[in-house]
Amino acid sequence: MRAPGMRSRPAGPALLLLLVFLGAAESVRRAQPPRRYTPDWPSLDSRPLPAWFDEAKFGVFIHWGVFSVPAWGSEWFWWHWQGEGRPQYQRFMRDNYPPGFSYADFGPQFTARFFHPEEWADLFQAAGAKYVVLTTKHHEGFTNWPSPVSWNWNSKDVGPHRDLVGELGTALRKRNIRYGLYHSLLEWFHPLYLLDKKNGFKTQHFVSAKTMPELYDLVNSYKPDLIWSDGEWECPDTYWNSTNFLSWLYNDSPVKDEVVVNDRWGQNCSCHHGGYYNCEDKFKPQSLPDHKWEMCTSIDKFSWGYRRDMAMSDVTEESEIISELVQTVSLGGNYLLNIGPTKDGLIVPIFQERLLAVGKWLSINGEAIYASKPWRVQWAKNTTSVWYTSKGSAVYAIFLHWPDNGVLNLESPITTSTTKITMLGIQGDLKWSTDPDKGLLISLPQLPPSAVPAEFAWTIKLTGVK
Repeated sequence: MRAPGMRSRPAGPALLLLLVFLGAAESVRRAQPPRRYTPDWPSLDSRPLPAWFDEAKFGVFIHWGVFSVPAWGSEWFWWHWQGEGRPQYQRFMRDNYPPGFSYADFGPQFTARFFHPEEWADLFQAAGAKYVVLTTKHHEGFTNWPSPVSWNWNSKDVGPHRDLVGELGTALRKRNIRYGLYHSLLEWFHPLYLLDKKNGFKTQHFVSAKTMPELYDLVNSYKPDLIWSDGEWECPDTYWNSTNFLSWLYNDSPVKDEVVVNDRWGQNCSCHHGGYYNCEDKFKPQSLPDHKWEMCTSIDKFSWGYRRDMAMSDVTEESEIISELVQTVSLGGNYLLNIGPTKDGLIVPIFQERLLAVGKWLSINGEAIYASKPWRVQWAKNTTSVWYTSKGSAVYAIFLHWPDNGVLNLESPITTSTTKITMLGIQGDLKWSTDPDKGLLISLPQLPPSAVPAEFAWTIKLTGVK
């Protein structure tokens, strides 16, 4: 706005020329069609990963389905029982169910009676999760939404008589939590899959009748932010038609600009093709990978689905979960932590406790985690076990063991005249000095245990260091 009485000066020739040039450049930019991806790996792998995924860092994984009814052994119950015929599974069925009881008979008992998606979403928000991945269909083939190609073996026709995928998505989106959908490409006992297998996967009856219709339906119906593919290992990606689906997903789907996918799209795709890499379950690289990756792991060390025979010693400790989160993020990864709800939709207290412990830790230390980047040094293997992250001009040193003498020794950061050092969750600057042999020496605050900001893994924030 001009002051009263001021006259505008006519634009000079140079300014007019610049404005014409900028307008022409904008017209060209708008006229250019968006890049299209062809159905081959070189093209698909060149797609930039949407930024939200790297910034999110922490997500919750949910394994929930008909396997939550027997809730024994693991979510592979059906395969162990009737695919492999493991004696302990056969004995479990003989001891607990009448003769002739089939896996399909578990379906009506998957009630989800106490599934309250708003409560789940509140818990995941309190856990600090920025995305949540739900099993829409595991290898058993039961779908947690009214799949049009899974007649009488889905959550609308059998069991809950509800659209579980849709209900959870609505609750999460109210809280701005990103929604991911896990989907198994294969189904152990589907007749068409068994036929294709018998034909050496030279036919694609199962893919055209079941797998692909379901993937397209999930994307169009629920507009997921992430597709977590699995069940790929028996066949090449050419059998699954993966590249055709992904080119549609990236070019023409309703989520083409924001959607993220993993790397499980066929034999030999893991750690090589797709969006970000899972590589394998519970993957832990030893050095900084050159590609975005995710570690998926479960609070129950021996199962992804809920099981009644879980012992306390099978539950991962809070300190181990937070340590894994820190190490994963330092090495450029995301951390996806799994829980298995019960058949009636309850998340048992021990799983809630572990998730809330992560949330409490992130409420203090999240600045060093969310939207951070790996630093030039990722970790220092010493008595305190220090892991580094960075954000802008700040460097964060997260140490897993409090030094006995109360002095934290950091060898990698190089101080300058503007160096400032604080601890997240504690007011005021920390005293520090440098030693030609040891590097940076930081005097940690002397506090009673109740005043220390976290029980394990503390974060030092350094600014003005190189």
